[in-house]
Amino acid sequence: MTFRADGSSWAIATPHTAATHAGTAAFERGGTAIDAALHAAVTLAVVYPHMCGVGGDLFALVQRSDGETLAISSSGRSPAAANPDALASEREMPIRGPVPITVPGAVAGWDALHTTGALLPWADAFESASALADDGSTVSRSLAGSLLDPDAPFATDPGLADVFFPGGRAAVLGATVRQPALARTLRTLAHDGPAALYGGALGRAYALGLSAAGSPITIEDLAAHTASVLAPMRAAFRDLHVSVVPPNSQGFALLQMLALVERLGIDPDLDGAAAGRIARVIVAANVDRDRHLADPDRMRVHPSSLLEDGHLAALAEDARDPVPVPGRPDGDTIALVTADAEGNAVSLIQSLFWGFGSGILEPVTGIAAQNRGACFTLERDHPNRFAPGARPFHTLMPVLVHDTAGLVGVAGTMGGYQQPQINLHTITKTFVAGAHPADAVAAPRWVVLGADEGRRPPQVGLEPGVPAAAEEALRAEGTFELTQEDAFGHAHLIRRTQDGFLVGSDPRADGSAAAG
Repeated sequence: MTFRADGSSWAIATPHTAATHAGTAAFERGGTAIDAALHAAVTLAVVYPHMCGVGGDLFALVQRSDGETLAISSSGRSPAAANPDALASEREMPIRGPVPITVPGAVAGWDALHTTGALLPWADAFESASALADDGSTVSRSLAGSLLDPDAPFATDPGLADVFFPGGRAAVLGATVRQPALARTLRTLAHDGPAALYGGALGRAYALGLSAAGSPITIEDLAAHTASVLAPMRAAFRDLHVSVVPPNSQGFALLQMLALVERLGIDPDLDGAAAGRIARVIVAANVDRDRHLADPDRMRVHPSSLLEDGHLAALAEDARDPVPVPGRPDGDTIALVTADAEGNAVSLIQSLFWGFGSGILEPVTGIAAQNRGACFTLERDHPNRFAPGARPFHTLMPVLVHDTAGLVGVAGTMGGYQQPQINLHTITKTFVAGAHPADAVAAPRWVVLGADEGRRPPQVGLEPGVPAAAEEALRAEGTFELTQEDAFGHAHLIRRTQDGFLVGSDPRADGSAAAG
């Protein structure tokens, strides 16, 4: 959906219309972009339960009305009793089940967001979401597809089966799904605040249920969690400054990609003749990310060094002869963006990682547990090695864009390990080529997928409709194996102009954009 810069005083885009409506209602009640983001995020925990929720993590970038930009990093740690030795015979981290469950950070992230400048009461953000969980929400296209995943064990989990598999069959597109246990959890959080989960009775019930499923998470693990509010990482690209959340977010990879495109004098047109050279840059940045990214307490280099001139010069050399990028598990995530005329803006991403995360829904609380621990490695000498009390490599990466006059862009996307590339597509299309945000997020994309096990060439996936010039340039490199793919993430983007806001919501999702 497209909106023109017509004096609008606020804008929002989310992947589900119910979340966009919740954010719009917050604006109309006098809330800021921060209120709108919080209302939308809590609503998405109900209507997009396969992608995000109380049991997941959250990262956000917030610009307040005073111009200060803050990064919220709320990713949970592995349990203190996690046992890496039990995986000694495994080559990779388990994807589903109790082992990859980490402490959920989303609720603490919601609280941190609220304290940055919300005007509406905390409890207000939970009213409509609780009602939707109790009364029922309609199964979206995305949720219906996730429930039919032939490789997922959802129907065998008692909690998921009870809610999403009535009569033993997956809920279908358009059906009504009720989540009464989740409704009670949301009302408890509204009344008692985050402490209910992080040390209170709600957390005890959640930990007890996970224990029965085989997870070592305890109430002490939950009570130890706090969200971090940090200064963002920022780097220049042409006349812009692009901000991301610091590690353990992968956001710095986008900054490296932009810096290398600039350093190597590459035309930043991913749809044209430079596509092959840009793909080489992407591979170099991805390899560097995979080498270094981990819990910031365990990284062996300071994150700022990854953007230093000498390091970028070495990456520029790597981009001339890219090596294969290991294939990685995909992920399901939501991104949402909000902005208002007072100068507040939020790019927020929250996630369970894979669809329904671990595949375990704790039945008493209605909370689906994330599987973010699948992002750890079992490689012994790697800083991201699975260990007790560690935060994993994280794919979530909200983005803000500034120029010399101030904020001009609020961006975010789902897409797992491809998020830096998808943001590269939408940011260059909007802020270099001048495309409307709605056109930028809807345009067909190509992304570097990595190399399959035992296969040398990095793979590049192309959506139908990728311009022929880009496909020819990628093929001409002779480095990549091209494949056809159906979709790559769903992105959302706001551009601020002198006259108001331009906003776009990705048609690959079930959402909408609004401005008023």
